[in-house]
Amino acid sequence: MAAYGVRLLILLAGVVGIFVAAHGRAFGQERQPITFPDTQYQPVDWAELEGWNDDDHAAAFAAFLSSCRTLDAKQRQTRELPAIPAALKDICVRAKAAIPLDDEGAKKFFEENFAPIRINKLGDTDGFLTGYYEPIMDGSRVPTGEFTAPLYRRPPNLVASGRRKLGDVFPSKGVFVGRRVGRRKIVPYYTRAEIEDGALDGWHLEICYLRDQVDVLFAQIQGSARIRLEDGTILRVNYDSHNGWPYTPVGRVLVDSKIMTKDQVSMQSIRDWMEANPDQAKDVRRQNRSYVFFRITNLANEDEAVGGEGVQLMPGRSIAVDRSLHAYGTPFFIQAALPIAGEKAATKFDRLMIAQDTGSAIVGPARADIYFGAGDEAARIAGRIKHTGGFVMLLPRALDPVEAGRDIPLPPERPGPFSFATSTMDDPTALPDATDPPPADLTAQDVPLPEARPAIAPAGAPKAKAIARQRK
Repeated sequence: MAAYGVRLLILLAGVVGIFVAAHGRAFGQERQPITFPDTQYQPVDWAELEGWNDDDHAAAFAAFLSSCRTLDAKQRQTRELPAIPAALKDICVRAKAAIPLDDEGAKKFFEENFAPIRINKLGDTDGFLTGYYEPIMDGSRVPTGEFTAPLYRRPPNLVASGRRKLGDVFPSKGVFVGRRVGRRKIVPYYTRAEIEDGALDGWHLEICYLRDQVDVLFAQIQGSARIRLEDGTILRVNYDSHNGWPYTPVGRVLVDSKIMTKDQVSMQSIRDWMEANPDQAKDVRRQNRSYVFFRITNLANEDEAVGGEGVQLMPGRSIAVDRSLHAYGTPFFIQAALPIAGEKAATKFDRLMIAQDTGSAIVGPARADIYFGAGDEAARIAGRIKHTGGFVMLLPRALDPVEAGRDIPLPPERPGPFSFATSTMDDPTALPDATDPPPADLTAQDVPLPEARPAIAPAGAPKAKAIARQRK
């Protein structure tokens, strides 16, 4: 606790800055803060984290290692990394050198390389958790009487302002996304209503066809899906891009419309209501103007879905976070009571998670979507999760302001206007002690005499003119 005793809980109304040590090219420059808008944070001790000692740290370490592979790839693609990814990459080097690690070894590794910091939105005492999963749906490669709703790939006229080549990673936030008209003009892209009404017909963008638009919506909300085609083939699709419109949760629309109460809203209750009320569901669905496009993956049936970081997600260990605030690969220790085994929130969920995905609905410093896997059981669990929880971010120790300060040498002491010797000075007024031995062989000739002072001639009388001037 002594290490953190000098630090205070930071509560700033605008921006919180965690000052980081200079890293890489910035070595020797003034330290810059990592900022989290509208955020409060508090350093804590490992001993204060309830449930930390009981977690499966080896499983969390395995998830962290998968993130390390993408950090290495990014380092090869760009010369510089932001502060947290760069610090995580250094930790990854030590993680790979430490393989294999048992549970106790993994726990020690996290404790030695990270500093726990409790983080919340300004004014909140807890964060908020939801769950997601990979749905398994029936579909067809061609439209039929049963399968009528197309699942689209990215349109060629979908552009992000300021980006010439989008590549595989489509920007999720922070840029204007639209469609190009002519050579230079970009206008907002088609909304969900316009796309459902046929705005993309004739573009040949259909990956496959699902049973209805409710299935399409749920595949988009989850960000991936396993499509069981009519010949038994499993088609794996994953999030690719979006139309640029803000995401509006349909559950919020149902609550605001007084169709459901907040406590009644779950993934299953939304689906049940939409299937029972198709005409009303169309209007509710279209209030979410956001629309997601997919791509086909080459994942095997036994593989998990791939998150935004580009690695396979680990059920119960991977979370989606706000990418405008947090870096992929960052560990978070989540403390909550969740309805895992049933409808009642009775399961303690004190678990180290790794940020490996993102989503348009995931906004804020203490907001996470927990990945629970694929299939019906994962769907039931994920659909029940909408609970508060504690968020402890594991900040690399190289960026911890106290730990970083330990390695910085103190500057040399600047001399003041007066210099003091470390030895004592003899008192010139002290009389010799009778017990002191006389100086050896000291004679009068050994003592230098002061030089004679020159004689000063008496001054003459001042002139009268000078005296008169002084009196005026």
